[in-house]
Amino acid sequence: MRLWRNTQESPMKRNSFLPFGLLLGSLCLTIAGAAEERVRTAPRAPPPAFQAHPRGVQPKGPAVVQHPVRVLAPRVADRGQHAWSHWQHTDFARPSYYWDWQHIHSIMCVTEDSYGDQYPITEAAAPGFGLSDMTQVEDDALDRCYAESGQDTSCILVTCTHI
Repeated sequence: MRLWRNTQESPMKRNSFLPFGLLLGSLCLTIAGAAEERVRTAPRAPPPAFQAHPRGVQPKGPAVVQHPVRVLAPRVADRGQHAWSHWQHTDFARPSYYWDWQHIHSIMCVTEDSYGDQYPITEAAAPGFGLSDMTQVEDDALDRCYAESGQDTSCILVTCTHI
């Protein structure tokens, strides 16, 4: 059974499927990437009203137990471009930030693995950056910790600060 009437047309028709296949493949990757972005940026509730703690020493002792740490070189992460694959970490209580969001230029978050190694990342904060965008920055820091620590599942968010 012949698939083509003219043998001279067969290479042309066969080659026309290649661009179509590449276009279809890139479309699938784009849709998958957009779906992953939607999963990563879950909405955050606004923080409750701020109440200062009472004066004096913390009754439960220091908030952080002192231990030796190594701080690795900071990495700059471009917003929306993820250098590390997303780690499907368990949910945790995210911090509330009482910042003046209109005057923030960059965010730095630090994570720590079970050996005490700390992994700082910095991301630029464009105008309009707010609490809802912090989830992505925190997740990028956790993703770096998980990727560069040999997939240590005990990576935790230590702190985030701004400039």
